[in-house]
Amino acid sequence: MRLLLAIAPEQFRDEELGTPKRAFEEAGIDVDIASTIVGTCTGMLGATAEAVMTFDDVDPDAYAGIVIVGGAGSQDYLWGNGRLQALVRSFFEQGKVVAAICLAPVVLARAGILAGRQTTVYQSPAAIAEMKKAGANLLPIPVVADMQIVTANGPHAAAQFADTIISKFEC
Repeated sequence: MRLLLAIAPEQFRDEELGTPKRAFEEAGIDVDIASTIVGTCTGMLGATAEAVMTFDDVDPDAYAGIVIVGGAGSQDYLWGNGRLQALVRSFFEQGKVVAAICLAPVVLARAGILAGRQTTVYQSPAAIAEMKKAGANLLPIPVVADMQIVTANGPHAAAQFADTIISKFEC
């Protein structure tokens, strides 16, 4: 099984990538990292990660799900990325896991898959406005799973977020 991890090229949240990635690998799930660029991406706290492909290069059929990492960079690089939104819709329409943490659930909102869904997001005014505009039902809890959609509200929820995603594959 393989998951796609989507990150911003700069200012992704280190724990929101590192903690789930380790949990997935420990559970025997392979991961690939994609971004707007190929190569080294830099986290808010100084971590680096290698994006092996851009969003344009992703074949959704090769993955069981997509996990979008948050951080300040997600607002700058991911929220408005049309190709990433198209990937989210493709994964969702195929019934695959679609997950996002911190500020990244806004990508799901802009992809049009959150209307009437229970979700959570980092409590920034811009993120809350985007989620409400998309018709999402926001809950004030760290992690929310609604069918195959998993959202989390920040780095403190990274481990629970990863565990919830992994549980979606344990049928």
